Amino acid sequence: MTHRHRMRRGFTLIEVVVAMAVLSLLMLATVTGLRTLGNTQVALERKTLRVDEIRTVSGFLRDMMESTIVGSDGGGLTLGGGGVGATYFRLGPDGAEWKSTILFGEAFGGVYVVKVVREDSDLVLRWLEPRPDGRPPRDEDWDGAPTRVLVRDLEEFSVVVKESFDGEWTDDWKEVRLAPALVRMQVKSAGRYWPDLVMQVHR
Repeated sequence: MTHRHRMRRGFTLIEVVVAMAVLSLLMLATVTGLRTLGNTQVALERKTLRVDEIRTVSGFLRDMMESTIVGSDGGGLTLGGGGVGATYFRLGPDGAEWKSTILFGEAFGGVYVVKVVREDSDLVLRWLEPRPDGRPPRDEDWDGAPTRVLVRDLEEFSVVVKESFDGEWTDDWKEVRLAPALVRMQVKSAGRYWPDLVMQVHR
């Protein structure tokens, strides 16, 4: 009788408290694991987006630089007056300007003067049709130019060039009618440096 009574009795208060404590620890471990997994997924998505951004912007800039117009025949256009030639490359303290053949979609495009420049915390692309008189664009011409933001949260941006493949890198480029052999762009955004973008200007 005593044995059957002991078999039928319920849990004691201490046993219930211990069971609840163990269950709470298990729930805490599960929630922590799920939170860690969520944070990892968010970090992975940010990393993926960053890699995609670097690849997309770098590829776009490389295509524009490789399409730089160099030579004396610019489709009937000359920069800087008669007989000067079609080449145009200007290096400034916040970016660079050059003349390039670019496409907007599959069936629209042409020759434009493009400008990649830092504006506040953005890296911005601007583009203009060449001036009818063939001269380089003036500062006021860029005010109403179409704009596209390439990189947000920009912290650092610099452009240096080499006149020849065996020359020295410099940010002092005075000759706007001569294109350099190599152009290097350095970008830092969102606390991280991008891989240096070194581009060859096809001559």
